[in-house]
Amino acid sequence: MAIIKWVFWITFWVLVGAFFHYTLPQVDIVRVTDTYEKRIDFGENSIFWAQADVGSDGTAVNRDVFFIQTRRAKGDVMVYRNEDTGWGWPPYFKFDTSNLQAEAADAKSTGEAAKYVAIKHYGWRNEFLSIFPNAISIRAVDGPDAAKGIPWLNIFILVVFFAIAYAIWVRWRRFRMARIDPTLEAIEDDLVEKRGRFSRWIGTWRAKDKT
Repeated sequence: MAIIKWVFWITFWVLVGAFFHYTLPQVDIVRVTDTYEKRIDFGENSIFWAQADVGSDGTAVNRDVFFIQTRRAKGDVMVYRNEDTGWGWPPYFKFDTSNLQAEAADAKSTGEAAKYVAIKHYGWRNEFLSIFPNAISIRAVDGPDAAKGIPWLNIFILVVFFAIAYAIWVRWRRFRMARIDPTLEAIEDDLVEKRGRFSRWIGTWRAKDKT
């Protein structure tokens, strides 16, 4: 039971960590190399794509999606999708996809005359599953070593979450100590007593057989 308990809680917290890592905003310092639009046919990975732009047909099995190609200071490439989140999840209430694409196109630069920007995004990049992080905003920065800023929103959300989780754990612990543990102890004592009675009963039959 102890192994099952540990596997359950490890799995639970890994899923919670993955949820927050995917959903909470992150910032990358990059150089925009290109922007483009591509028709996407949604398949098994459709859960990792946002809904259609507000005002568009949300039932279509494919649609055009904006993309932003970038390169980090160390040379590795990162590609972002640029989709509205609208009123859906995650609750970024992003409605300015076209404006963001125009800003990204205006920020394009070459390696010889590099201009760096800070792109705020959420999500993961996975080449095997064709998953792209969704860009939320873009702003110009001084260079590749520019500060990303303190993630106050992430800190606030995580503090609130762990505070709620701790409050629930404390109340559950008190409830268990006051109600569940005494009941289990009473059941265990009753079973021990019944086993003792059964053993004594067997003992009397053995005594009769010896006589």
